[in-house]
Amino acid sequence: MDAFIDSTIQLLIEWGLPGLFISALLAGSIIPFSSELVLVALVKLGLNPTACILAAALGNTAGGMTCYYMGRLGKISWIEKYFKVKKEKVDKMMKFLQGKGALMAFFAFLPAVGEVISIALGFMRSNVWLTTASMFAGKLIRYILLLYVLESAWNVVAG
Repeated sequence: MDAFIDSTIQLLIEWGLPGLFISALLAGSIIPFSSELVLVALVKLGLNPTACILAAALGNTAGGMTCYYMGRLGKISWIEKYFKVKKEKVDKMMKFLQGKGALMAFFAFLPAVGEVISIALGFMRSNVWLTTASMFAGKLIRYILLLYVLESAWNVVAG
């Protein structure tokens, strides 16, 4: 399985920005994938960091919105079967999000709970445009900070 993932990551790197978008879309959905590896590799290969960050943030937001729309469909059996998220977890998140609204999509980048936030917002029928904008802002800031920290660490090690 590791060889498959490694070859997939290599292929996505070779595809450049479209590959980064796809890797981020996969990572933003419920599929475990490392868009960060593709992002860093492409920046190290000389692609424009701003373009890379935008491609990653847009792809990751699209992936997160797949979770939102799964919630919006309201088919908990699908969510449990395909997303491996239990109804109790979604119910607990909906209770937490009650009264907070679509702006909480900003935190959809968080590991372990990001998908649940997106699914719960879909169940709650939060405003799709505000949800998308909030999610994009959170994911964009996350990628900017991630690249900044990694670049800083790289400069310290190389320096």
